[in-house]
Amino acid sequence: MSKAVESHPEGEPLRSQIDHKLLCQVASDRDVAGKAEYYHALAHVAREQLAERWVNTQHADRENKARRVYYLSMEFLIGRAMNNALSALDLREQAATVFTPPGPSLNEVMECEPDAALGNGGLGRLAACFLDSMATLGLPSWGYGVRYEYGMFAQSIVNGQQVEAPEAWVHDRSPWEFPRSGKHYTVHFGGTAEHSGEWAEWHPADAVEAKAFDHVIPGHGTERVSTLRLWKAAAPSQIDLGAFNTGDYQRAAEFKNRFENISWVLYPNDSTAAGRELRLRQEYFFVSASMQDILTRHQNEHGSFDKLADKVAIHLNDTHPAIGVAELMRLLVDEHAMNWNAAWEQCRRIFSYTNHTLMPEALETWKVTLMQRVLPRHMLIIYRINQEFLDEVARLYPGDIDLRRRVSLIDDGSGHDKDKRVRMAHLSIVGSHRINGVSQLHSDLMVQTIFADFARLYPERFHNKTNGVTPRRWLAQSNPGFSALLDQRLGKEWRLDLDRLEGLRSVADDADFGKAFAVAKRDNKLRLADYVARETGIALNPDSLFDVQVKRIHEYKRQLLNVLHVITRYNALLRGETAGVAPRSIIFAGKAASSYHMAKLVIRLINDVAAVVNNDPRTRELLQVAFIPNYGVSVAELIMPAANLSEQISTAGTEASGTGNMKLSLNGALTIGTEDGANIEIRDQVGADNIFIFGNNTAQVAAIKQAGYQPNDLYQNDPALKEALDKIDGGFFSPGERGRYHDVFNCLVHYGDHYLLLADYADYVATQARVDALYLTPAEWQRKAILNVAGMGTFSADRTIRDYAADTWKL
Repeated sequence: MSKAVESHPEGEPLRSQIDHKLLCQVASDRDVAGKAEYYHALAHVAREQLAERWVNTQHADRENKARRVYYLSMEFLIGRAMNNALSALDLREQAATVFTPPGPSLNEVMECEPDAALGNGGLGRLAACFLDSMATLGLPSWGYGVRYEYGMFAQSIVNGQQVEAPEAWVHDRSPWEFPRSGKHYTVHFGGTAEHSGEWAEWHPADAVEAKAFDHVIPGHGTERVSTLRLWKAAAPSQIDLGAFNTGDYQRAAEFKNRFENISWVLYPNDSTAAGRELRLRQEYFFVSASMQDILTRHQNEHGSFDKLADKVAIHLNDTHPAIGVAELMRLLVDEHAMNWNAAWEQCRRIFSYTNHTLMPEALETWKVTLMQRVLPRHMLIIYRINQEFLDEVARLYPGDIDLRRRVSLIDDGSGHDKDKRVRMAHLSIVGSHRINGVSQLHSDLMVQTIFADFARLYPERFHNKTNGVTPRRWLAQSNPGFSALLDQRLGKEWRLDLDRLEGLRSVADDADFGKAFAVAKRDNKLRLADYVARETGIALNPDSLFDVQVKRIHEYKRQLLNVLHVITRYNALLRGETAGVAPRSIIFAGKAASSYHMAKLVIRLINDVAAVVNNDPRTRELLQVAFIPNYGVSVAELIMPAANLSEQISTAGTEASGTGNMKLSLNGALTIGTEDGANIEIRDQVGADNIFIFGNNTAQVAAIKQAGYQPNDLYQNDPALKEALDKIDGGFFSPGERGRYHDVFNCLVHYGDHYLLLADYADYVATQARVDALYLTPAEWQRKAILNVAGMGTFSADRTIRDYAADTWKL
C-alpha cells in the first residue's frame, strides 16, 4: 500500500486538502494514487486558492475602473506552473513536508507536469517574465495570445538530426487553465470590402470562433493575480453535415480542420504559400479576438469609447500583433461608428511597440495581394493610414520623395522580389506613441539604422527598455540550494528587490562563502549531468567546466563558431597540447526552425562532432560535447544553475538583447561574449575584469564589411582555423557522407561569411584559453562568479516593468 502523505502536523491543512481533491477531482485516494494523481490533486488545491485571488483582483479592478495594460504576444513561454504557484501561495515548504517516502517526493510529483507549449525562444520567455512582474508589482494587466494545441514542435535527435513531432501538451487537460465557455468572438476572413461614406462595408467569406482559455498569473508578495487569455480556434459548426450525410466523410472533417488549424502550431512553416497565409490568419485571429474582448470589457465598465485611451494601453511584443492597429480602427470606425480622426487619435495614444531585431530581413512584411485576399477591409484601412501619414511627411519635408518611399507602410515592389508588401514594423511605429528597443546598444542602433527616418520624424517616441528576467523562477525556484545560501546572507527580500544582491560584494572574498557557493554549483551540475545521461547517454564529468550555449539555433547566434572552437580544442589535444587546459563539457541546446536548412545542418554537425570527440579515449577526459534535445523552460531550469560559462557570441550588432545571458549570470556563470545586446550592460554592472569580452564591435564589423571582407584569406593564413574547417569539409566527422558539410564550409569560406565567424575566430580561441587559466584557479573563479551575481540587480524584469509602467503605459 502506497501512502505518500504521512503524519506531519505542519502539513495537516494542506494534506487534508490534497485528500479532498484526490477524491473529488481525481476519484482516487492515498492507497492507490500515483504521481500523476497527486500532481492533479495538488494542482487543484493551488488552483482553487489562486482562483479566489483572481476573482478578487478582477472585482477590485472593475470597482476602481482601473487603467489596464494589455500585452499582445505570439508567444508566452510560461513553462510549468506548479512550482511557481506554490511559491506565490507560500505553500512550497509545506508541500515538501507532505510528500515523503515511501511515496513520491514533491519534485517527482511536479515532474508530471508538461511544459506549456506556447512559445519557442526569448520572445516568449520575456513575455512570461513580464507577466510575472506585472502581477507582482500590482499592475492591472492582461496577456493575450494563442492556445497552441501542438506548440512549435517537440524536438528529438535521431542519427544526429533534428526530428520534429507535435508537442501535444494539452492532451490531458491542464489544471492551470480555465475554459471560458461563455467567452467567444467571431473572427472574419476574406470576401470583399467597399467604402460607404466615412465607413466601409466588409462582406467576409469565412468566419471562425475564438474561444477563451484563461491561465492565472500569480503575483509574489501580493494577492494580485493577473490573466493570460489564450484563444483557441473553433469551426462555426463541428462538421459539414451535408457532406457527412452524402458519405463524403473526408470533406466533412476537412471543413472542421480548415478553421481549427489556425491554433494548432506556433509559427507554421512559411516556406509555402499556404504556410504564409496560415501565419497571417493566425496573427489576425488572436489580435481580432483580443481587440473585441478589450472593447467589450471597456464598454461594460464605461459605457462609451470616448475616453478609451485613458483606460486602455495595448503593447505590441514585436510585429506579430501589429495588425491590431488596423483592427482597432476597423472596430471603432465600422462597428462602433466613431469618426475616423477621433479613432486615430485614440489609437495612437493606446498602442506601444517593442522592436526585437536589427536585421531588416527579419522585419515582418506581407504581400499586398495576400493581405487584400485575406483581410480586404484592413488593407483599405492601411492604405488610408499610409496616405495620411505620407501627407504629413510631405508637409514636414516637402520635395523629399525618397524619404516618403522609405517610410511608407507599403513597400512599392522596387526591391528584389517586385511584390508590393505591407511593412508591419512601419505600421506599428506610425500607430504607436512609444517605440522601444530592449538594450541600450539595440535602442541606439535602432534609431541610427533601420528606423533612422522615423526617429527623425518622431524623436520623442523612441526610447530604451533593457530586458530583464524574473528572479522568482530563474533563481529562487530553479536554484534552491544557492537561494538558501542567499537567504542566509541577505534575507529573503531579494526575491522582490534584486538590487539586494549587491550585498554579495562584501563576501566575494570570503573563503567560507566561496566554498558554499561551489558546493551549491556542483550539486546543480550533478543534477544536470544526471539528466543529460538519461536523455543522451553521455556521462558528463561534474568537475569539468560546464560551457553552455543554449538558445534558438540561428546563424547570427553563431553556434558554428563554438563548434569551430570545439574542433580546434580537439585537434590541440590530439597533438598532446594539454598544459593549462581545463576539463570541459560543452553543452548545446536549442531548436532550429523546421524550414531552416543551415540551422538544422549545424545541429547535425554538433552531434557528429560529439560522436567523434566523446568516443575518442585520447581526449574524452578533457573534452566532452552534448546536445540536449527539446530545449524549453524546464530544461533551462536545470541548465542555468549548473553552468560555469555562458556563451553569448552573436555577431556584434545582431542580438537585440538576450535574456539567457542574464539568467546564466544570475546563477553564477561567467560570460564569454561579444559587445552585443545586453552583454555590454552586463559588463558595466559586473565589472570588465569579471567577464570575457572578445571579437569585433559594431563599428569594427561595419568597417570590415565596408572594406570588402575576404574570409578566404583568414582561412588560408590561420593554420588552426584551416585544420578545423578542412576536417568539417573533408568528412572527418561524417565519414559515411563526406560531402555532408560542404554547404557549411562554402558559407564560411567562399560565400562571404555573413556573420564574421572567421573574423572573430582567433580572438575567440585566445579568450577561451584565458577561461581555462581562470577555471584552474578555483578560488578566483568563485570570486568572479559571486561578483557576477552581485551585479545582476538591474536585470530584474521588475525593474523593466516599472520603467514601462511609468514611461510607456502610464500606470
